[in-house]
Amino acid sequence: MKRRIIAALLLSVIALMPVMAAGSSESGGTLRFGTGGDQGTYYGFGNVLAQRISSETDTSVVAVVSAGSQDNIEMMDMGSYQLGFVQTDVMSYAYSGTNLFAETGAITDFSTVAALYLEQVQIVTLNENIKTVADLEGKTVSIGSSGSGVYYNALDILAAYGLTENDIKPTYQSFGDSVDALQDGKIDAAFVVAGAPTVAVSTLAATHKVHLVSIDQEHMDILIKASPYYTPYTIESSVYGTDEDCQTVAVGAVVIAKNDVSEDAVYDVVSTIFNDKDAIAQSHDKGRELDLDFATSITTVPYHPGAAKYFAEQGIEVPSL
Repeated sequence: MKRRIIAALLLSVIALMPVMAAGSSESGGTLRFGTGGDQGTYYGFGNVLAQRISSETDTSVVAVVSAGSQDNIEMMDMGSYQLGFVQTDVMSYAYSGTNLFAETGAITDFSTVAALYLEQVQIVTLNENIKTVADLEGKTVSIGSSGSGVYYNALDILAAYGLTENDIKPTYQSFGDSVDALQDGKIDAAFVVAGAPTVAVSTLAATHKVHLVSIDQEHMDILIKASPYYTPYTIESSVYGTDEDCQTVAVGAVVIAKNDVSEDAVYDVVSTIFNDKDAIAQSHDKGRELDLDFATSITTVPYHPGAAKYFAEQGIEVPSL
């Protein structure tokens, strides 16, 4: 209920802003793009994409700082955003009305634009004695905002080790707040789910010796069997200057659109992203991960007709509205 009240207040503020959603259904209008926190990959990469699309097409896109996947879907449902970044697991929760959306019910007035890259589950600590997930027992650990995608990712990984939220001392903080708390010695570790390198973690690594907690193969197998939307992933030591590579898991980062956004506008979005991927890669590392096969791999939520049109031109058929 609190989230809905806050969202309603934000919607009222947005109505007074010069960037309006009224023209969002047509190519040539302005699309508000819900991303994530200003120290996360969603906002950094989303801003690069928004600027590129706006400069190359008749469709203007504005990247908006948000609370992430769930918030983006809810704000789109209220008509505040027309585009949003989401994790693959969270979009599935929304479409089916489970987990994060069990109380509010299914939200289905959105469709897939493209899967862009994998975002890694990063368990960050400054304590060199925390070497495994099991070592988090009894520790003060940030597990993301309550009810967020990060929160459920953290619970999934703890469960693979036979732990629950009650076996740690949980805090519920954003990426930026988690890094500040680590730096100040207020928490022992933090779950961060974002494309690596993540600005908040890189900032911490610039002044402190950062350690990433790996998931061993035995527990990796348990986790993926229980939650098959995870993909094994290795974060190389060079990313944050850690002593060794980190074995973890990742979920997909997907752009979605509200169903009433026009076919032309979404076509402008997806065609710019993939036609200009080399130029985009020069502005943000995640541009190097853009790939048509991965972009068209979503099966849980249909694609927007504008995205389906572009992919059909590339010889790839996707399920669409």
